[in-house]
Amino acid sequence: MNKLTRFDPLDDLFRGFFVRPVDMNTPANMPSIKMDVSEQPKAFVVHAELPGVKKDDIHVQVEGNQVSITAEVKQEKEVKEDERILRAERFFGQVSRTFQLAQDIDDSQSVAKFADGVLELTLPKKASTASKRLMIE
Repeated sequence: MNKLTRFDPLDDLFRGFFVRPVDMNTPANMPSIKMDVSEQPKAFVVHAELPGVKKDDIHVQVEGNQVSITAEVKQEKEVKEDERILRAERFFGQVSRTFQLAQDIDDSQSVAKFADGVLELTLPKKASTASKRLMIE
């Protein structure tokens, strides 16, 4: 099988690219943020689905190689006379996702865009500092 088309979750785990939710005790019916993460030579690109969320209710925090996305879906309360709700399946509340990337992020150059319910993060890789060999006296 061609290495470029093969998906190996264990390989991703050991490379430090494992995407995991923040709260391991999250109830099964609570939605999580669905994401696609890709790596380019100089940056990571994240596409996160956030339907029903307003731009002002999204918060992204970058610290080293760790990225946290938090969003709040607010319920619009419209009460109509002579109406009763038979079934409500839409989620209202806060969702979050934290994950680590294989390399530190240059947060000063990072860019976030939000359109049509999709958050796009462009996270440039921080230039790695060359290791220095110490001379033994």
